[in-house]
Amino acid sequence: MNNFYMQQKGFTLVELMVVVAIIGILASIAIPSYTDYVQRGRAAEAPSTLADLKSRMEQCFQDKKDYTHATCAAICATPAGSENFTYSCTPASTATTFTLAAAAVAGKNVDGFSFTINQDSAKTSNFAGNTGNCWLAKKTGGC
Repeated sequence: MNNFYMQQKGFTLVELMVVVAIIGILASIAIPSYTDYVQRGRAAEAPSTLADLKSRMEQCFQDKKDYTHATCAAICATPAGSENFTYSCTPASTATTFTLAAAAVAGKNVDGFSFTINQDSAKTSNFAGNTGNCWLAKKTGGC
């Protein structure tokens, strides 16, 4: 009866190492997935803003009949509240064309990302090394 009360309680070193290994495996899967998720969320700012800027440029063209008009050029400034991208507008040699571009801000976990759209709605993007003639939705491609 004395031995019954003297038994040690707790975990062995092997049991603890198994738990640590399981946690390590789960972390090695979860952390990269979470990082990609955050990156896609930050990158979503650019297509949304570019679509809005394109709409505003089209409205300006309807009013002024010229994309190079000062009113239209003011639309191309980076909108307030833009955290992850800077925006620019490049009018072509004629008054009937333009290209809107979004370039990633360094250090915001979207480095190297870029998106463009022109007056004909032709889209291009560079999303984590993948390029396409559309606005890519994820690293592995696909519009």
